[in-house]
Amino acid sequence: MIHGNLAGLKSSQIQALERIYRRKVPTGEFITPELARYLSERSFEMRRQVGVILDRQGTVKYVIVGDDREIVIPDLSGYALGRSGLRGLRCIHTHLKGEPLSQDDLTDLALLRLDLMVAVEVGDSGFPGRVYYGHVLPPGSGAQSVETQQVPSIQDFDMDAEGFIGALEQELERKIGETIDLSDTREKAILISVSQNSRQDIDDSLEELEELARTADVVVLDRVVQRPRKINPKYLMGEGKVKEVVIQALQKGATLLIFDQDLTPVQIRTISAITEIKVIDRSQLILDIFARRAHTLDGKVQVELAQLKYILPRLSGKGSGMSRLMGGIGGRGPGETKLEIDRRRIRDRITRLEKQLASLAKGRLQRRQKRIRAEVPIVSIVGYTNAGKSTLLNALTQSAVLTEDLLFATLDTSTRRLRFPMDREVIITDTVGFIRKLPKSLIGAFKATLEELEDADLLLHVVDLSNPRFEEQIAAVERILQDLDLDRAPRLLVFNKVDMVTDEEIAPLCRRFGAIAVSALNRSSFTALLSELEYRFWPGEE
Repeated sequence: MIHGNLAGLKSSQIQALERIYRRKVPTGEFITPELARYLSERSFEMRRQVGVILDRQGTVKYVIVGDDREIVIPDLSGYALGRSGLRGLRCIHTHLKGEPLSQDDLTDLALLRLDLMVAVEVGDSGFPGRVYYGHVLPPGSGAQSVETQQVPSIQDFDMDAEGFIGALEQELERKIGETIDLSDTREKAILISVSQNSRQDIDDSLEELEELARTADVVVLDRVVQRPRKINPKYLMGEGKVKEVVIQALQKGATLLIFDQDLTPVQIRTISAITEIKVIDRSQLILDIFARRAHTLDGKVQVELAQLKYILPRLSGKGSGMSRLMGGIGGRGPGETKLEIDRRRIRDRITRLEKQLASLAKGRLQRRQKRIRAEVPIVSIVGYTNAGKSTLLNALTQSAVLTEDLLFATLDTSTRRLRFPMDREVIITDTVGFIRKLPKSLIGAFKATLEELEDADLLLHVVDLSNPRFEEQIAAVERILQDLDLDRAPRLLVFNKVDMVTDEEIAPLCRRFGAIAVSALNRSSFTALLSELEYRFWPGEE
């Protein structure tokens, strides 16, 4: 099969191109003079660029026809990148005007991780002239990601292919191994922020994104920040900048690009078309964390529902990028009919999950009504993720709810009893932590679980006082409570982790915010909190 621009070619010319597949280059050479002359003659005759993609055994894998300015390399995703980051393929093509490797040639070389990119000049009589070639450079080689050379003729292009590629791979592996453990199978990510916000806001958001990545067991290799005057609706950032970022990611051995901003379906498709590296956004990362950490039936149903609602509008087109995004739904490069089947299946599954969620909600409602009839006060703990809510619940009730120093360690609602003197008690409920830019699909899906908050007599808003951004976190939680129509519920602000803050700061901050200070790791710090709870629920009683 000949790839590219075949319009206007004679059948004899196409047959001549097809015969290229019969040729084989010795493993010690990049190209033979005979093959170079054959390509040059065909190119001279057709006045179009002609190219071949060869593997390391010298087998011709693709024959490509372009126009007089360029060729378009077909999809090479079937050839995986090796440990060094090279694909094990090289591109040899002709240039009709004697020009060196173009910027597009060099970009393809770096993006596709080819062993070598070679351009053979087509002389006046169709004979090959000068040869231009380029190869990728190891990370840390300066501003350039590729190096280019030229020789005066194909006879002078006598490099030892095996020796050159072996040495290049060895150096690439060595350089990548300086920054990452090549035996580590975890995903390795570049974090990307494209925003017009202040630099401080961007840095704060990226810090949180890095924590999310750590929670998802992703190794973060680097961050990229761009503050454009105008957001690009197609690529979020400029196309050239996207390619530059992808090339940097490939140099460093990254397997994942995580955008701090939510990507539209069009942006996911266009960015994925540039690279085989997986591309996700903040919302999908949070969804992945939720999917990993949901254990109860309630939690699993809600997470799957949120994931399907996220996927559905993005399930379109024939690109392999969407197949990666979908986690294999419909297979790689599905046809339109298959896509329609997938859409219908997803809609049917969403309907079934929503019915199941409604059924589970009835069970929760019955349990809540039973607690209300018992006239036992209900306290719901809310707050930013990783504020120490579960640790506080455990310490107050001497229970053993899972706690970890990770975002979203708790996804499933936990309910415990807190006993007071004179046979009095309250029910305390721990809920999923909130976060800035919480995906709307998640808020909708977890609204069923957060119904617990509607029946609460008091919301215990727990805040990590040691976090330098605690005021923004308070505001984020308040906004989400407002979105859930819970902003009128009685609240008590609790500053946690005060053992990590100086004594001089605690009292003024508590007065300023009307908060109570505790350390969830120190039960002796609970006196003021317990007294306030007793006063709220049993005023005037001793």
